[in-house]
Formats: sequence, C-alpha cells, structure tokens
Amino acid sequence: TFNRKFGDTFVIPEPQISDQMEIVPGIDGKKMSKSYGNILDIFQSDKKLRKNIMSIQTDSLALEDPKDPSTCNVFKLFELLGSDEEVQALRKAYLGGNYGYGHAKQELYELIIGKYAIIRERYSYFMENKNEIDQALEIGALKARNVASDVLKRVRTKIGY
Repeated sequence: TFNRKFGDTFVIPEPQISDQMEIVPGIDGKKMSKSYGNILDIFQSDKKLRKNIMSIQTDSLALEDPKDPSTCNVFKLFELLGSDEEVQALRKAYLGGNYGYGHAKQELYELIIGKYAIIRERYSYFMENKNEIDQALEIGALKARNVASDVLKRVRTKIGY
C-alpha cells in the first residue's frame, strides 16, 4: 500500500517454496510441527536423536516384504536430505524386500549425523559459549539499525516529514 501511494520505497519479498516438497512430514506422518511434538531435533545428543528417529511411525510389513517408499515417513524424510544416488539406493532397497524399517531408520540417522556434523559441533560450541552469541547479536543489531535508518529517511522524505 505504501509503495502504491508514495512510489517504490520498500522491497517486496518473493516467496521461495520448493515444488519438491511443500510439507515436511513429522515422525507421526502429520505435518512436522514443534507444537505437534513430532519434530526431529538434529541438535539433540546422538543417543536421543537415534531414539527419536527410531520412534518414526511405520506400517507393520514383515522384513521380507517389499515396501512402498511413497507411503513411508522414514523414506519421505530421507528423500528431503539425501542425494539423488542415496535416495535411489534406498528406494531400490525398499522395493527389493528383505529390508526392514529399522534399517531405513538407521540409514536416516547416519545421514543426519553425517550431513549435519559441522553444524551440530558449532551448535554445541555456541551453547557452551553463549557470550559469543550475544556479541554477534550486538553486531547484527548495529547493522540492522544502519539499514533501518536509511529506510526511515526514505520514508520520511516521501511522506513529507
């Protein structure tokens, strides 16, 4: 509304929604949400993360039976994180039978541990050194104040303030 009335002043953000997956499934198959209590917290300890992954709901097909990757919560989560080659290998294992959900959950666990190893290390470091977080926030606040000041000057000029 402001841009229409006073000319281009604010940059309108564009949404960035992946066509691949619009909803991330939670461990119960519903939409992942902290309020639903069905998230995978990658920053938990290894033991807690593994327990969380092992609690992902699956059907009760026998180990020998082929499984449908399109209906499996474990596969859907793996698909979001794995490379094309890893996803195809897991799909092949599902369809081939003699592959249990426990195996797939273990592969998801190993994928998360490997993919987020550096981030998990940094998280642990910063949780033990919170003063560094505060320092970074102060620097960010100063930068934000400078940007906001410029925007406010443009706004005040356009409205004749």
